[in-house]
Amino acid sequence: MPKMKTHKAVAKRVSVTGSGKLRRRKVGLAHLQSKRSSTTQMRNNNGAMTIAKSDSQNIKQLLGI
Repeated sequence: MPKMKTHKAVAKRVSVTGSGKLRRRKVGLAHLQSKRSSTTQMRNNNGAMTIAKSDSQNIKQLLGI
């Protein structure tokens, strides 16, 4: 049986932590920031977040983990 190929679109968007959890960037950070008046909105949108366990099984299969 051949090896599973990594789904490159997912690999560019998701990273794996040391404990095996999956992390992704939050949406809405690329452009159109001037519409957001509240600093609270911007602060809550900073950084990355972990992917839910229900989704992580499918994504791990795409990554070949």
